[in-house]
Amino acid sequence: MDVHEALPLEGRVRGREAGRAGRRVWLGLIILLVLVGGTVAAYWFQRQPREAGNRADASRISPEIREIDSTVTTSGTVRLKTGAEVRVGSQVSGIVRKLNVTVGSHIQKGDIIAEIDPLPLEARVEQARTQAAMDEVGVGKAERDLKRGQQLFAEGVLPAQQKEDLEWQLKSAQAKLEKSKSDLAAVEIDLSYAVIRAPISGTVASVSTQEGETVAASFAAPTFVTIIEDNALELVAMVDETDIASVQPGDTVNFTVEAYPSREMPAIVKRIDPVATIISGVVNYPVTATIERDGRLLKPDMTANITIKTAERKALVVPNGAILRDGEERCVFLIRDGRQEKRTVTIGTRDAAFTEIKKGLSASDVVLVNRAADSERKGDQP
Repeated sequence: MDVHEALPLEGRVRGREAGRAGRRVWLGLIILLVLVGGTVAAYWFQRQPREAGNRADASRISPEIREIDSTVTTSGTVRLKTGAEVRVGSQVSGIVRKLNVTVGSHIQKGDIIAEIDPLPLEARVEQARTQAAMDEVGVGKAERDLKRGQQLFAEGVLPAQQKEDLEWQLKSAQAKLEKSKSDLAAVEIDLSYAVIRAPISGTVASVSTQEGETVAASFAAPTFVTIIEDNALELVAMVDETDIASVQPGDTVNFTVEAYPSREMPAIVKRIDPVATIISGVVNYPVTATIERDGRLLKPDMTANITIKTAERKALVVPNGAILRDGEERCVFLIRDGRQEKRTVTIGTRDAAFTEIKKGLSASDVVLVNRAADSERKGDQP
């Protein structure tokens, strides 16, 4: 007889339930171990790329000696050159029959700006021509009378005084004819002034008259338009007296304006004013520079941020990523005897890639760059 069969029914049932409970406990332990193991593995795998990346980012460099620019940084303004603004007016009086420009128009030298009604001037021209023709007739008559008088004088019929009077009459007629021709030329010139042309190429800055208006040029030429010459802008930098000795004509200038903050524009130093301008007790010297290009993007009185390149010099530099900020100080991390060492440095000129080290490093030092990269990931900007 089987042992299990010999056991009471109740005992067999309890044994089966105990076996099932034991299996459930083991199954729960196995699931718990799998979950814990998976969490640990996931954390480990997440850490591995980051640590590998940090090791990849880690680089050791030595400071370099490079040629860098010595510069003077200041501010200034864009302004019109002297004589670049021309006021165009009318030399004759009359009604403005046609006006061809508006503010902002770009015109070329010789283009027609406006036209004055020419009818009164044309009438004066015709009158002057008629007078000249009449005076030519007078000269002809005086020449004929003198010729007859000379014949009669030769025959002894005409007195000498009358002969001299005929000679003076001819001279008077000739002078009157010359005056008539001169008057005709003057009126023809006035007629040509009825068409007003641009004396220079440029942009119309203002218009002070309209079609149909009557202009009077009796005492002063009325202004029709104001033209700003092309490429008429220049850059004026205010350089502190402590820096002015290093600035010379011909130095290269780079500048930006608020309207185009990311666009560097070139210029060349043209002259340095000998008279200083005192602003809030600070002595500054105006330095004028010729704008090389992009002049059409600029407008008068724009504020400019200016950098003047005065010379080139050798300097000890490190990549920008090696510089860290420690409060108000700058520092780098060195590798010495296999260990990291923090050192405070004094920096100078900085560009897009390198920073000048004025004090604190030598060319033989080894600088750790990845410390700066780690700090930047944490928000610590140099």
